[in-house]
Amino acid sequence: MSFVRMTVMGLSVMLAGAAQAQDQAAEVELPRQMSWTAYDTGSAGFNQAVAIGGEMQKAFGTSLRVLPGKNDISRMEPLRQGRVEFSATGVGGSFMAQEGAFEFGEAKWGPQPVRLLLANNGGDIGLSVAVAGDLGIESYADLAGKRIAWIAGAPGLNVNMDAYLAYAGLTWDDVERVEFGGYGASWTGLIEGQVDAVFGSTNSGPAYEAASGPRGIAWPAMDLEDEAAFKRMTDIAPFYTPTHITVGAEIDGTDGVDGAAYPYPVLIAVEETDADLVYNMTRAMVELFPSYDGKVPGIDGWSLDTQNFSWVVPYHDGAIRYFEEAGVWSDEAQAHNDELVERQRVLQEAWAALKDEKPDDWDSAWAERRRQVLGDAGLQVVF
Repeated sequence: MSFVRMTVMGLSVMLAGAAQAQDQAAEVELPRQMSWTAYDTGSAGFNQAVAIGGEMQKAFGTSLRVLPGKNDISRMEPLRQGRVEFSATGVGGSFMAQEGAFEFGEAKWGPQPVRLLLANNGGDIGLSVAVAGDLGIESYADLAGKRIAWIAGAPGLNVNMDAYLAYAGLTWDDVERVEFGGYGASWTGLIEGQVDAVFGSTNSGPAYEAASGPRGIAWPAMDLEDEAAFKRMTDIAPFYTPTHITVGAEIDGTDGVDGAAYPYPVLIAVEETDADLVYNMTRAMVELFPSYDGKVPGIDGWSLDTQNFSWVVPYHDGAIRYFEEAGVWSDEAQAHNDELVERQRVLQEAWAALKDEKPDDWDSAWAERRRQVLGDAGLQVVF
């Protein structure tokens, strides 16, 4: 093939790509500037948001500002106040916020009307517990007596550690709790010898940093055939599913390790977020997937074919509109979504009624009322 012909073919490909980008830009309508909240700088969620933002800039001219938040409250507050359009968060900022549980059960918060756009359901990463590599920990039962990280203002992180302890038949009474102010700080504590185990994504930046530190890290394997142990886990955290982890610090290039995971990050809005904006953001995320796929580890789970329409948080009407156009939304998905919206309604009405009653001990009163109304409505009671 001649150089001239190769050049012409190359130019044709470039022009075709440019034309496709122009078509996308003409069809997708996004603001010139947008803001998301995400996990701490260097986390998997933050890195993925930055990678997605870079492709949005190229395709649509939209500048995405990613605001790191050290815990679920700091990620949710700007979304609740309307200072950011969306949040790339975890189960804490989505499921726990919906449930009005833990920090979201405080009198100034309550059950939040959160809605999903998309979720990263990457099957290769794990949401697991990293342990210091110098301790010889091989199973979760070995966590007994060890120093375990607890993150202030991060119920999503802490209930995950609850679940892993439960898997091993342990509770916080069986370990030494060490409190940190943020997710990143807990990993620093592991590196510097202040703590022995932290919860996190296997492919997060801090995990790779800790793996190269003086102590190293390891990820204990789960026995996925131990149904009783896994039930103890999901009784606390129903959003988990078993998986075989092949992506992550000290896991890359190996045969992997059996573990568990849930969608992370998940991109959320609130119910009142403009449906057209949600529709266009969902469409942009899906149609740009080939452009940002592979940019950072674990980002492959954002594709349309990995979406789980029977998860624990409802999708936004704007996202559903796109899914219907794409031919992937079903009557079963709509029925499940309606049930989740009804769950939120039950919780929010119970919250409002209790506020009117002005109980002296709010925390105890809400915990009891929440369990009562869920049970009375025939809905799963968790936490």
